[in-house]
Amino acid sequence: MAQVVVRQLDDEVKARLKRRAERHGRSMEEEVREILRNAARDEGRSVTKLGSRIAARFRKEGLKSGLPELRGQRPRPADLAR
Repeated sequence: MAQVVVRQLDDEVKARLKRRAERHGRSMEEEVREILRNAARDEGRSVTKLGSRIAARFRKEGLKSGLPELRGQRPRPADLAR
């Protein structure tokens, strides 16, 4: 098994890792191993962009009317009085 030494870790980061480990019922060392495993596993996975994820979630809902084209228009505040 390999070992990794992390030097100059901020005290606040260490404290947060410790609290996170306690919430998950693990030692801080095991918590760091789990974080690293997850980061390495997710590295090769393609990430779906936020807009695509939102569109997929609401795909079956449909729109009752078309959305107006806003390109070239000046921004205006929302009318919340309706």
